[in-house]
Amino acid sequence: MKIVVAVKRVIDYNVKVRVKADNSNVDLNNVKMSINPFCEIAVEEALRLREAGVASEIVVVSIGPKQAQDVIRTALAMGADRGIWIDSADAEMNALDIACLLGRVVEAEQPGLVLLGKQAIDSDNNQTAQMLAALCDFPQATFASAVTVEGDQVVVTREIDGGLQTLALDLPAVISTDLRLNEPRYVKLPEIMKAKKKPLTTTTPEQLGVHLENTLSLLRVEPPAERSPGIRVESVDQLIENLKHQAKVL
Repeated sequence: MKIVVAVKRVIDYNVKVRVKADNSNVDLNNVKMSINPFCEIAVEEALRLREAGVASEIVVVSIGPKQAQDVIRTALAMGADRGIWIDSADAEMNALDIACLLGRVVEAEQPGLVLLGKQAIDSDNNQTAQMLAALCDFPQATFASAVTVEGDQVVVTREIDGGLQTLALDLPAVISTDLRLNEPRYVKLPEIMKAKKKPLTTTTPEQLGVHLENTLSLLRVEPPAERSPGIRVESVDQLIENLKHQAKVL
């Protein structure tokens, strides 16, 4: 079985995000970028399925400017077999555009399973996996915390508000991964060097037959309000009085 994994290049989660002075967008100058943590978990799960004898090939896909190749190489260093880079240059894309592009890749590759991170930590939209499943007419399971392939089905345990839910999906299927699914492996230098020789195919939205037309407009970006300093109380009674005062409870 072939597995397709989508990965995204985002601001590293350890970096404090800065907003441009004119509030037009986030400042990306001299900012460390890395693979989206949820996407990294998706790559790790694909690798574990291959190690279990379920998968035979892992294809990693990323969309974006030339720098998007960096996260593909990271996934290849982790152990993926080959990569596909969709060169979108600096085009502004929404989740539906991305799902359409990934859908064309899925159509060409014919995988048995498609794995994506449940969301990207830059936009937090949590939309692409659901849209991709709808476009491909595949069953889907989101927020996966456990994945097991059993014959022609994949059994997914997913995290929901009420606890855990277990679903059995017919393959091919789309799954989005959550934090508790696994812990990605550490990539060593020899694997990084080997990844440079692994195949990486380049294509464009035009070659895939997708016309990008962003229907969303970014009006303004504001940093979160600074938190007020805390205070120290001497007793529980004083704490309760302070809470009542802040909540304006008589």
